[in-house]
Amino acid sequence: MKVLGIWVFAKLFLLLAGAGVFYAETAASAATICDVREFGAKGDGKTLCTQAIQAAIDKCATDSGGTVWLPAGTWLSGTIYLESRVALMLDSGSTLLGSKDPKDYAGPRKPLGAAADGEQRGIWSLIAGRNLEHVAICGRGTIDGQGSAFRWTDRSRPMGIRLIECRDVLIEGVRMRNAGSWMQHYEKCDDVVIRGISVFNHAAYNNDGLDVSSSSDVKISDCTVDSDDDAIVLKSMTSRPCENVTITNCVVSSHCNAIKMGTESGGGFQNITVSNCTVCSPRYTKATYGRDRGLAGVALEIVDGGEMNRVTVSNIAITGVSVPIFVRLGDRARAYDRAPGKPAVGTLRNVILSDIVATSCSSIGCSITGLPGHSVENVALSNINLTFDGGGARERVSAAIPEKETAYPESTMFGELPAYGFFCRHVKGLTLNNIQIRTSKSDLRHAAVLDDVANAQITALDAGFSPNAAAMIRATNVSGLFIRGCRPRDETGAFLQVAGAKTDGIVLSGNDLRGVSESVTAAPEVSKTAVVDRFNIAREDR
Repeated sequence: MKVLGIWVFAKLFLLLAGAGVFYAETAASAATICDVREFGAKGDGKTLCTQAIQAAIDKCATDSGGTVWLPAGTWLSGTIYLESRVALMLDSGSTLLGSKDPKDYAGPRKPLGAAADGEQRGIWSLIAGRNLEHVAICGRGTIDGQGSAFRWTDRSRPMGIRLIECRDVLIEGVRMRNAGSWMQHYEKCDDVVIRGISVFNHAAYNNDGLDVSSSSDVKISDCTVDSDDDAIVLKSMTSRPCENVTITNCVVSSHCNAIKMGTESGGGFQNITVSNCTVCSPRYTKATYGRDRGLAGVALEIVDGGEMNRVTVSNIAITGVSVPIFVRLGDRARAYDRAPGKPAVGTLRNVILSDIVATSCSSIGCSITGLPGHSVENVALSNINLTFDGGGARERVSAAIPEKETAYPESTMFGELPAYGFFCRHVKGLTLNNIQIRTSKSDLRHAAVLDDVANAQITALDAGFSPNAAAMIRATNVSGLFIRGCRPRDETGAFLQVAGAKTDGIVLSGNDLRGVSESVTAAPEVSKTAVVDRFNIAREDR
């Protein structure tokens, strides 16, 4: 092997310095920097370089660590396997190009095995690794999986990157394009940093952008992710939770869900923070899954058991999706880790969503729903500003919304809701504070519907009325609801409609109700003492 010149070493040092302090130190101290050309690789986009790139990786590993350098050029490859203390550096102008031949993937050397859910797609990937430490994929080059060659409908389509049970992982700077399925998947990993990457994944099916499953201490920042299927996704495909994760300063687009926890939730999600992100539907592609207008901006789901606890989502700007906020506790009950029987219904609690603005959303409305006997707990929304298409008919107010306990969770699963703003069912501990809801067209549904909700507060709800619309708020079998600081803007019918024999402990206080003809209408089964109407400002003619 030829020794690289001093100028190459200096260049790699500067590149790696931009990729992070740890790998800058690695470059300075590494015994080996391997140029893949010295192992027989040709960057012509035609010569298969799998063995050459793998030989460079193995050389670095044998020398106790180092950097594998892909200079400018197009390097055609099948599956390559990372090793501990090895950084894969893609220089500016470099493309790692996935082979179109299925025979070039996986193979007998180090098969990663099937995914935790048993699906075949877990076997293949362009870059793979298991049980590794101190690994990196970085630089200003491109990883292109040529996924359009794998548009068959079974699940044996290669991912771009799949790392399992790895520790101290850095993914930085690279452009990722066109995987056969998910662009990247990090499962049961610890101490993962993903920053400054650009993902465009619309070539085949199941084209997720970035998936992190059952991993801990993960930091995702400053990324651009545009995908057909879900974009930035936390999953829990084993009984181990996905925990201690931050997602910040990202630009996210998806025909499905932009920022999502689920669908797989075996171990749940704990200590998760999402902040300072912008969300829109993809602008340059048509949907394979989902819809051209993406399904959800933020989707929080527990449907396969597991616990969602201590989750915050803040400072999110959303435009052009179907549903900006979707929260679901369900019972699909997929088993993981070959556990006997189906898992018990999970828990979803202690979630805060704040400072979210969304425009050009569909007429469906947002939903926060649990199941009978399994309530979503302690969910607080504050400083939320939403604009929907509107156009909802009065008939949707009385439409029965099925529970769909075992259904796949999706923001569109209930159809157009009885509320154009928020439909909340089976919830204990709900706060709606400083919520502004508008519709572009006249909408005759409620602004908010609460059904089987306990211990709730609605403060400063600002929702525009349409003539002949239903009451602004409907509460059915609700106990312990405090409504204050609301000021309906336009003259209409009732402010609050109550129903259900279990309705009790509702207090209206400090609201300006001069814009409504009635403060409260009650169904016959509601106790006369269920609602306390005190210290509100009413119209003088009432």
